[in-house]
Amino acid sequence: FYRTALSFAIVNLRPIVPGHVLIIPNRIVPRISQLTNDEYNDLWMTVRNVQNSLEKYYNAGGFNVAVQDGVVAGQSVPHVHVHILPRTKGDFERNDDVYDELEEWAPRKGDAGKVKTELEVLDDEDRKDRTEKEMNEEAELYRNLMIQNNGDYDSES
Repeated sequence: FYRTALSFAIVNLRPIVPGHVLIIPNRIVPRISQLTNDEYNDLWMTVRNVQNSLEKYYNAGGFNVAVQDGVVAGQSVPHVHVHILPRTKGDFERNDDVYDELEEWAPRKGDAGKVKTELEVLDDEDRKDRTEKEMNEEAELYRNLMIQNNGDYDSES
């Protein structure tokens, strides 16, 4: 839904909270330390721009911005990606439970273990992948937000 010269933003197949999106550098590398300085700076500017738009839309009181940098840190796919999760008061029973959700997050069913939580969040096996149509509609919404809030949009994304 958003693209810069070196990064792009996509909606999430299996979001933990509404507005949970991913920011990914164009060049696929497994670790942040492998990004060039330009790629690194662009990635984090993209995080900030997307976050600003989502904050307005979701009336978020804060965000979790997370990177699992490497397999031992819980990285579920072997390339750098940044999770942006808009947060609202009371969205989790215990605020830090979001970290359990992130640790167990996987892009597709069966990619990670069962979510261990007492929240009103479905267990992993009960969470259904969203349809391409649903994801395209959400991407279009966020694309329009980015145009409204930042005035820049790469039509190739």
